[in-house]
Amino acid sequence: MEKQPFAQLESATKSFGNTIALNQVSFAIESGQVLALLGPNGAGKTTAIRLLLGLAKPTAGRAKLFGHNPQEIDARRRVGVMLQTGGVPATLRVREHLELFSSYYPNPRALEDTVAVAGLRGLEHRFFGELSGGQKQRLLFALAICGRPDLLFLDEPTVGLDPESRRGLWRQVQSVVAEGAAVLLTTHYIEEVEVLASRVLFLRRGTVIADGTPEELKALARAGTLEDAFLALTKDNATEVWA
Repeated sequence: MEKQPFAQLESATKSFGNTIALNQVSFAIESGQVLALLGPNGAGKTTAIRLLLGLAKPTAGRAKLFGHNPQEIDARRRVGVMLQTGGVPATLRVREHLELFSSYYPNPRALEDTVAVAGLRGLEHRFFGELSGGQKQRLLFALAICGRPDLLFLDEPTVGLDPESRRGLWRQVQSVVAEGAAVLLTTHYIEEVEVLASRVLFLRRGTVIADGTPEELKALARAGTLEDAFLALTKDNATEVWA
C-alpha cells in the first residue's frame, strides 16, 4: 500500500476577488521530511500554509491533512504550529504554558521530555515576559512539539536569534525529525535551509518555479552556492532561468 503523505496540496488555487494568491500549486510532505517553503513577500507562502491548516479553503483544487479535510479535529491534533510571540501571555510561567498546551492533545509528551528537547531546563518557573529572545523562541518551539505532532509548521522559527541560539534550535528541530515527524519550514536564512531542508520549494507570484533538494537547486541555477541560487530566483526573469 502506498504511504499517505502527511499533508498535500493538489492543484490548489486561492483567489481573493481578482487577486490570485496561489495558482495551481501541488506538493506533498512526508514522514521525516523537512520542506522549506520559500519565496519573496506576497509569493503565496502564508496562503499555502493557511490552506494546509484548514484556516482557509482553496478556490479550486484540494488541501489534505493526513488524507482528510484539514478542518477535521482528528487531523489537526496531529499538527504542531510554532506561534508568534504576540500570542503568548507574558504573565504565565514556562511550566504553566506547557501544561496548558499539553492538555489540548490526547497523547502529549511528558512535560520533562518537552523541557529537555526544547532546552528549557532551569526555566520552568520563569514568566514568559522575563525570558530572553532565544528562550522565548525555545518555549514557542516547545509549545509546538508538546503534543507529539506528526507534522510541524515552523514559520520563521529563528528570526532575531543570535547564531548560537539559532544553531541550538536547529538541533532541536533535527531531534524531532529523527523521531519521524515532518516539518514545513519558512525562513529567510539560507544557512538554515542548507542545514535543515531535505527539499526546497520556491514560490513566486503564487506559482511554484523551483522544487528539489538544495543540491538540485544549486545545479539548476548553475550556481556554486544556495544563496546564489536564491538570488537567481528573485530576478524578474526567474521563470526563464529555472525553466
